[in-house]
Amino acid sequence: MSNYLIGVAGGIACYKTITLCRLLMKAGHDVRVIMTDNACKFITPLTFETITRHRAYTGEFDPGLAPDIIEHIDLAGWADEFVIAPATANTMAKIAYGISDNLLTSTALVFQKPIIFAPAMNVDMYADFTTQENMRRLLRMGHRIIEPGVGEMACKASGKGRMSEPEDIIEYLFADKILAGIRVLVTAGPTVEPIDPVRFISNRSSGKMGAAIARKALEMGADVDVVAGPVTADLSGLKVTSVQTATEMLNAVKDKLGNSDILIMAAAVADYRPADYSDIKIKKTADDMNIRLEKNPDILINIAPLKKDMQVFTGFAAESNDVRENALKKLEAKKLDFIVANDISRQDIGFETEDNEVSMFFSDGTAVDSGKLPKSGVAEIILEKAYDIFRKKNGTL
Repeated sequence: MSNYLIGVAGGIACYKTITLCRLLMKAGHDVRVIMTDNACKFITPLTFETITRHRAYTGEFDPGLAPDIIEHIDLAGWADEFVIAPATANTMAKIAYGISDNLLTSTALVFQKPIIFAPAMNVDMYADFTTQENMRRLLRMGHRIIEPGVGEMACKASGKGRMSEPEDIIEYLFADKILAGIRVLVTAGPTVEPIDPVRFISNRSSGKMGAAIARKALEMGADVDVVAGPVTADLSGLKVTSVQTATEMLNAVKDKLGNSDILIMAAAVADYRPADYSDIKIKKTADDMNIRLEKNPDILINIAPLKKDMQVFTGFAAESNDVRENALKKLEAKKLDFIVANDISRQDIGFETEDNEVSMFFSDGTAVDSGKLPKSGVAEIILEKAYDIFRKKNGTL
């Protein structure tokens, strides 16, 4: 069994951390707790001491308590896993920039493995640009973030920012991290192709499928990068490179491809763009307006020559008819390991919905149907198939 170090920052969600500690101990793990000063204002250290049967660590350099150890170094060395729940905006900001002004942040600076953060804060604090940038910085540093829930908060606001339930955190902690050490690159959402400063060509893609794949890959232990067009899906807590046009997405994918093991092109890239962009707004001067279009570069065809033998490439095919036939043509033309096809003529799956149903066609001639599932479930199947191919290519299967 493992040693779990639980960091508790100051927030009303502290009460959930008691249950988290109990569940970890019930599973046979050893648990120790570090509390910030503000956390102690919500729950007493005695509560955690009673649950864990260990001293709750609160102050840095407390005289006389443990003169034989340097606590932040000893705790970091003891822990197999380090979870901060609740993780406040303040604590995440400090750790993101190496500020070590209390026992919790000092221990974080010493700990040499990824830290798992379970954010908890007001909806506006969570959505704030600085908080989102700090979380992206933590992800770039290799840490993990368990996405908060949506609901009513102690401040009476409602939205995203509630700390995940202890049972959900346990599920995340105990999930098989089969993608640990694997780098996954995901594209998401539409691209937009400008006509003039106010008009553009785009499509209905929300980015929800790409976001689901990225979040599931993180949950499975991968290091994840997202290249996203102007999505409506929530990408908070993910490492995102934002782009607008197909050409920008192509360049961003090329830039990140060399450091990726698995590429999943879930974006709905515009096939065409206006041939002539007007840098001033086109005025209404006639009943009709004709726009000449030219082909956008096909990202997968352009990057096919850059593919390394050990990399896995996956594409998507959104089709309204002859789904199998059209998907198989793209599978061959784009030199993919497999392609994920979905029927966009259905109203209950695909664009802008919470569910999807896909067929996966593989380069060896096999095929798998997912059945109708939430997009997170479809994402898990896609990632498992990509991982199986990756293992075969790398001689570990």
